[in-house]
Amino acid sequence: MNLRQVSDTLSVCPQLTSSDIAGVVDAGFKSIVCNRPDGEEGAQPMYGEIELAAKHAGLEIRYVPVTAGAISEDNVSEFSQALKELPTPILAYCRSGARCAMLWSLCEDGS
Repeated sequence: MNLRQVSDTLSVCPQLTSSDIAGVVDAGFKSIVCNRPDGEEGAQPMYGEIELAAKHAGLEIRYVPVTAGAISEDNVSEFSQALKELPTPILAYCRSGARCAMLWSLCEDGS
């Protein structure tokens, strides 16, 4: 996993797979937020697969899909709510991690 810490409670990374979940737990994360819509690319793991592995490992997980290049106010609001409600530290992922970092930045700007 290529993790990038953006705050004391949030790190971002590229697409996770179910086999990455043990490493997420080992890294000390308590929650995951998926910002990548299902079906964005043909070979990407679907959210349900990651959700199942995460819940099996005792992690909380939230699905806040965001279309690349089209972040809406609703996306920012949903992401902000997830950051407030989920146990920390939180790991957010999308294709590259950039959308997650942008969402976090927009949440910070709106605080």
